[in-house]
Amino acid sequence: MPKTNNQHPTIRIGYGFDSHEFRPAIPLKIGGITLPHDKGLGGHSDGDVLLHAITDALLGAIAAPDIGVLFPPSDPKWKGADSALFLREALKRVRDAGYTLANVDASLILAAPKIGPHAAAVRARVAELLGLRSDCVGLKAKTPEGLNLENAAIAHAVVLLGKAPSRTKKAPKKKQPRKR
Repeated sequence: MPKTNNQHPTIRIGYGFDSHEFRPAIPLKIGGITLPHDKGLGGHSDGDVLLHAITDALLGAIAAPDIGVLFPPSDPKWKGADSALFLREALKRVRDAGYTLANVDASLILAAPKIGPHAAAVRARVAELLGLRSDCVGLKAKTPEGLNLENAAIAHAVVLLGKAPSRTKKAPKKKQPRKR
């Protein structure tokens, strides 16, 4: 039988996916930004597919339970919740596991609205929520041509984690007496 490697990896990769159906009379939130559109994404929380996918990617990278287990849709306290709450909890778990987030790369798949005019604002907000520089947040938008998905939004996200520096404080160096 192969020997088990008991060392914690220095890097970890996580992948997340989410999808929601468009519904009338609710705001459209993507990446923590409310976008102008005649429909929003149905979901138990605010339906933010991008933040949900990133949350699952973070949780998956550390082998934690997924978003649906931690924030079950059957629990009324999560009804209409801001998805930034889920993201913050995932980041806390990443830190508690001894890792830091290096970068995130995500793809949105939806027919409308066009993300291009909002991409910089979404990237900036996601970077802010994650504590990253904007150039560490990749965001691409695609249309679901030929897939019959015009009434849904889909997000895929990948994260890269690195081992956090050790938290132990080094003892201050003792001053050496000067030679005279």
